[in-house]
Amino acid sequence: MEKKDVNWSSLGFSYIPVDYRFVAHWKDGKWDEGHITSDSTVTISESAGVLQYAQTCFEGLKVYTTKDGSIVAFRPDMNARRMQDSAERLIMPKVPEEMFLRALDEVVKANAAWVPPYGSGATLYIRPFLFGSGPVIGVAPAPEYEFRLFATPVGPYFKGGIKPLRIMVSDYDRAAPHGTGHIKAGLNYAMSLYPIEHAHKAGFSENMYLDAATRTYVEETGGANFLFVKKDGNLVTPKSGTILPSITRRSLVQVAKDYLGLDVEERPVTFDEVKDFSEVGLCGTAAVISPVGSITFNGGEIRVPSGMDEMGPVLTKLRETLTGIQMGDIKAPEGWIRKIM
Repeated sequence: MEKKDVNWSSLGFSYIPVDYRFVAHWKDGKWDEGHITSDSTVTISESAGVLQYAQTCFEGLKVYTTKDGSIVAFRPDMNARRMQDSAERLIMPKVPEEMFLRALDEVVKANAAWVPPYGSGATLYIRPFLFGSGPVIGVAPAPEYEFRLFATPVGPYFKGGIKPLRIMVSDYDRAAPHGTGHIKAGLNYAMSLYPIEHAHKAGFSENMYLDAATRTYVEETGGANFLFVKKDGNLVTPKSGTILPSITRRSLVQVAKDYLGLDVEERPVTFDEVKDFSEVGLCGTAAVISPVGSITFNGGEIRVPSGMDEMGPVLTKLRETLTGIQMGDIKAPEGWIRKIM
């Protein structure tokens, strides 16, 4: 198939409209079948639940062209289930896993010319989202909902690729105990916009959020989980009920154990410990792994031993192994790869 005339290697992480997307509606207690459309606009009531009370959640996953020319998605069933968890917490109807995966397949097949070629460094980013489209005035769940899934080709999430980042400890809280930090609610990200603008203006790429209750434990950034490497080369990742369960992080933990033979600790991590780690990374769908070179906080700066020039050796091996699995260069665990074409 002839690909679109795109300079794939120059893509950043931004929205480029493609030809088709999927839409389905929930009304009177049930979903319709859904369909592919070329219309990228959304028409809803001025009193829609999403506009009045932020009743929305979303997912993010990637589609790849593998070495043998196949077009595949990485663990989309986990995205479907996480969206169901988000919907339940926000009193929205769950999108059936079958519909979620069917929408993915149909959108990718309809936009196959937009899937970046193998070795280009780019991928097709998939954005499924669910929102209250019916009108409400009193604080209550919306009476109608819309599920949509669109695609856009993307390059690296952070400018400069995988160059180590400068981040800062935020004075703001990302999520409260017993709140919505563990789901992918749009409102979580709206609340992170002010702090991230503050960080950018101060010259940092991201925020490190601490727990809201005690401000002593590391949580995550506005859009990624943390990975820490101990001096002995083994891995530590923060555990908390207010951290989003990143699919990339969970996959990297399994890769670390099963492919690299590392010990992995999933536990609460105090900020005081961070200075003792040899490597620090951010992980998520968009970035895979991005290294951190320095962490600024009130009263000082932690300079990560792996430095500001390149990613450390353990995180490099982790990243290479996971991307090798995603691209078909390394055999994947059973069920991790969904072949679409």
